[in-house]
Amino acid sequence: MVGDRMGTRKIRLSFSDKLFYVIDYLFLAFCAVIVLIPLLHVVAQSFSHRQSVISGTVFLLPRYPTVETYKLILGNKFILTGYMNTVFYMTAGTCINLFLTILCAYPISRKEFAGRNIFMLFFAFTMLFSGGMIPTYLVVRSLGLIDTRWAMLLPGAMTVWNMILARTFFQTSIPKEMYESAELDGAGDTTILLKIVLPLSSSIIAVLTLFYAIGHWNSYFDAMLYLRSLNLFNIQLILRIAISSISQLMNQTGSIMQAQQDSMAWAEASKYVIIVISMLPVLIIYPFVQRHFVKGIMIGAIKG
Repeated sequence: MVGDRMGTRKIRLSFSDKLFYVIDYLFLAFCAVIVLIPLLHVVAQSFSHRQSVISGTVFLLPRYPTVETYKLILGNKFILTGYMNTVFYMTAGTCINLFLTILCAYPISRKEFAGRNIFMLFFAFTMLFSGGMIPTYLVVRSLGLIDTRWAMLLPGAMTVWNMILARTFFQTSIPKEMYESAELDGAGDTTILLKIVLPLSSSIIAVLTLFYAIGHWNSYFDAMLYLRSLNLFNIQLILRIAISSISQLMNQTGSIMQAQQDSMAWAEASKYVIIVISMLPVLIIYPFVQRHFVKGIMIGAIKG
């Protein structure tokens, strides 16, 4: 029906459309509740008194709120070392991942590159068949990377799926006329990549950064396989140890527990604090990159 004097047109929704929106909003609200309840529960546990935590009386709101467990955890040098190691692995690893992914995706995206389909076949083959955990471990050991920081950076230096996303973006989102114009002006491939392709690829770069960064942040299996020294552990591996035997970890790192019951209470409360500390950066960063994430995925994966 016709709206106000400006001539705006209002669309009258049918009953089926209204029903669809109602069901859609109810479903999304249900999903939000499913996600928020465990998150609020963990946060409430982390800010509750340790005796309330071990007694199981905390649900969504803290009981006897306190930050003494945070002080204990943040005062533990190995917890902070693991946190800093995770930041280093995420930052350095993401930079290596982006460098190799873009360096591989750009030439394969160019039709002028001879044999690009053969190279693409080799890359795709690795997505279906791999050597497995034991051969990979033997390779890492033979290279002398065991119990070094490089063991967390080099084995997964590039993901083929992310490379395919970048290649598809380069092929479908950057007009070939730009390449031809740059080549006529005397620009080489390096200049084209740095001054044309990368400035126009902020969306897919944001997506790749998010994928790789979250992968490094949540990684603990590689650390469990390749690392031996406690001062090289990332926060996820320390979190895993904390969940299974945090009392033993605290005794090794110098924490003093007077009584067995108090030790169990501290251990249970500390577990939730470490979970909050480990997931907090991702929760903070994700809202700022969500726009690029959605845009990059739509362009890089659906087009072409």
